Amino acid sequence: MSRPYDLPPIGGDPSSRRHGTNPGSFANRADLGGPRSFSSPDSPGMPAPSDRTAFDFLPPGWRRTPGGCQAPEGFAPVTQLEYARLGIATPEMRRVAEREGHLTPEQVRDDVAAGRMVIPANKVHLGYRLDPMAIGRASHTKVNANMGASPISSSTEEEVEKLRFAERWGADTVMDLSTGGDLDATREAIVGSARVPIGTVPIYSMILGRKIEDLDERSVLDALEHQARQGVDYFTIHAGVLREHLPFVRDRLIGIVSRGGSILAKWMLHHGRQNLMYDLWDEICEIMRRYDVTFSIGDGLRPGGLADASDEAQLRELATLGELTERAWRHGCQVMVEGPGHVPFDQIEYNMKLQRRLCHGAPFYVLGPLVTDMFPGYDHITSCIGATAAAWHGASMLCYVTPKEHLGLPKRDDVKQGCIAYRIAAHAADVALGIPGSRDRDDELTKARAALNWEKHFELAFDPDTARAFHDEDLDVDTDFCAMCGHDWCSVRISKEIALFVSGKEEAYAWERPRVSAALTHEQREILERRGVLAPEEIHRLAAKTRHAMGAEAGRMAACHSEQTDAEEARQLQAEQRLHPVTLEPLGEPAALP
Repeated sequence: MSRPYDLPPIGGDPSSRRHGTNPGSFANRADLGGPRSFSSPDSPGMPAPSDRTAFDFLPPGWRRTPGGCQAPEGFAPVTQLEYARLGIATPEMRRVAEREGHLTPEQVRDDVAAGRMVIPANKVHLGYRLDPMAIGRASHTKVNANMGASPISSSTEEEVEKLRFAERWGADTVMDLSTGGDLDATREAIVGSARVPIGTVPIYSMILGRKIEDLDERSVLDALEHQARQGVDYFTIHAGVLREHLPFVRDRLIGIVSRGGSILAKWMLHHGRQNLMYDLWDEICEIMRRYDVTFSIGDGLRPGGLADASDEAQLRELATLGELTERAWRHGCQVMVEGPGHVPFDQIEYNMKLQRRLCHGAPFYVLGPLVTDMFPGYDHITSCIGATAAAWHGASMLCYVTPKEHLGLPKRDDVKQGCIAYRIAAHAADVALGIPGSRDRDDELTKARAALNWEKHFELAFDPDTARAFHDEDLDVDTDFCAMCGHDWCSVRISKEIALFVSGKEEAYAWERPRVSAALTHEQREILERRGVLAPEEIHRLAAKTRHAMGAEAGRMAACHSEQTDAEEARQLQAEQRLHPVTLEPLGEPAALP
């Protein structure tokens, strides 16, 4: 039968086993080793990728060779970029390839050499617990979690606990943005405990105990050396905010929202001088190279609201970030570039692809972006929508936003909510881009769902406790329907019963008999208590399992299961359990069936 439609060009397949009927990704075909490694098709008018890479910005005395580069005689490589330029795959590159799964050590090496990938791994931190990872568009999309003590909230112990919580919930890197308390002790504790790379914004500690106007060259370089020696893996340095950019900020609705950007703007206006971070760039590069600290060049003029997005101040600074990238590469330093935080949805692709061109493919690390400004308290949602689009169009790492964004310092559960929202964004983009194997776990969960294998369903879930708690809130029996549709209306059960369909029939997902679910774990109980849907005594029952639900005892099939009873009896049992026969909503009194 001829198709009444045409598909767009097919890129890669995110399923390594080609399960299901999906034709494949609508992204561009993978171009590993090139400027479009995993990329979205360009909309009309989008900037093309740069034809230059880090190979075009070699230190003096270096030259290109067919296999990479040749350094001056006696040169000893220090940074991952220098090793990669010399054709050497380091242990860190091999670990990255192992973790990524779809890349070889040589592919990792080549992308690091081209400046399209970074491995933030301070040599000091490598001596602790750091597990090397990579940021770049050839790798999976990464997620950063911000934390840090403020002058009025939190402590070193609380921040270390938030670090562990962020690692548990999928943060690939963590930034310590402390502005209060003992900054030095907090930083040391976090670096010493972290398995993930740690980033900081060193200017925060530079102005501690002094006026902004008193910041000088010596204090800048000393602070950077100190934090590099502590083991920090990447620094956000706002060297792209220039004096000549400040007039373009005058008519913005919300001025400069970057703390580092606003501090340096005030410093420049007070002294009538250029940004001292820009003027000190070569000296800063020397410090970064000694410890292999990765640059995360800060966007000090990022927009703080939709009304100021994609304006002249932001984009002129972005061009300066491209220049600083070139200069850092000449020093052998690894570089990623930071991007905007509030951007209308229609402008995200342009922002991502302009950075790809101006910064020659250096990894783009973006905050969100938020796609609307009117939902405080829900900005983890407004921003992860933009973050998905940003990663689809070229961003390599997404900085999470929590529900507390713009409102206060995030607490433990806020960290979890931000991490999960951004893991969703990153994963959705990886699947869309066709990164090999990125959809495999989705497919396995789909097969478990089709087989109505609840135990496997929860095992494969990113957050099994929440999934199990939500299920048991309505029906604490693992049987062949759930409380959303009930027995008669369960389309998954009906599909499974149709002999023509393969749905739900894979032997690996078959299960022997329905059963009452196990007692709630402590985490599951807390989830239901916070929701406040069930009465405390009902939550206690689920936690203690003091009675059997739906007639199912350990080792015995639930009486509501369709293999144990006919449809009429199943409906009657639902009614007796004080559930509506269709919606399975709890009823006040035992229901009479029609």
